[in-house]
Amino acid sequence: MTQTQTTSTAADRPMQAAPPATPGRRVRVPRPSVYHALMLTAAFVWLTPIIWMFSLALTPNSVLRRSTTSLLPQALTWENFSAVFDVGLMLRWFSNSLLVTTIATVLTVLFCAMAGYAFAKIQFPLRRLVFVFVIAGLMVPKEAMFVPLFLMFSEVDQHNTYQALFLPRIAAPLGVFLMTQFFSQVPREIEEAARVDGAGRWRIFWSIMLPLARPALASLAIFTFVLTWNDYLWPLVSATERQMFTVTTGLASLQGNFAQAEELGSLMARGIVGCLPLLVFFLLFQRQLIRGITLTSGEK
Repeated sequence: MTQTQTTSTAADRPMQAAPPATPGRRVRVPRPSVYHALMLTAAFVWLTPIIWMFSLALTPNSVLRRSTTSLLPQALTWENFSAVFDVGLMLRWFSNSLLVTTIATVLTVLFCAMAGYAFAKIQFPLRRLVFVFVIAGLMVPKEAMFVPLFLMFSEVDQHNTYQALFLPRIAAPLGVFLMTQFFSQVPREIEEAARVDGAGRWRIFWSIMLPLARPALASLAIFTFVLTWNDYLWPLVSATERQMFTVTTGLASLQGNFAQAEELGSLMARGIVGCLPLLVFFLLFQRQLIRGITLTSGEK
């Protein structure tokens, strides 16, 4: 009877409200509108130089001689874009950059994938030591290699050639590191199953590993394409003939000309045309870039 009374008494008691949360412990989550406003502001700040560049390219040069501070075109014209390839050897420079960048990207991706697979999946003597020496190449400034590279290509008389422009780009320690990180995440059981089916080392690499590594390969291809296309110092040192200039060195040579320096709208138009391949390449492979960075970082 006493137990029953105790139970009923406890049940009849009103439920006490939980103590209010301490205001200091509350985590305030920003509203979506505030977050979007901040992102739009950051995007506008980042895009302001690009918008200004388009504005200058769409403004007549006669207007730009008086003022270049307007963010919007003061007078609209397409003459600057229509005359992009009429000045200098712009078409030849554009073709040189496209050829050199494509070859450098393909060879860099291929060799880095082979080296990354070897470091990640093949056991050979001094493997870790060799990998450390390869990664140590990231600490060597590119400018410090200009004199040895210049002397090497001078001895074999290869300056002012296409191979002199793309061969130094093939040795990419960062690419080897990215591919090694990716292949180390691939389960060893996949390779063992392929060996049971009779596949050799090359068959496993070409038919199994490379298809699995498409996101990482796309990321490496984007990095290599952008860096090679934007390279200025080495083409400036190696290519001394105007016919072998790339877009970067060609535009710089036009900017150094006083007559062309006054044509600011035409110069901006040529710069935009020179950047178009980078923009198209990034838009086509942006998903693979994000996925490849995620996979090579070790996340599952």
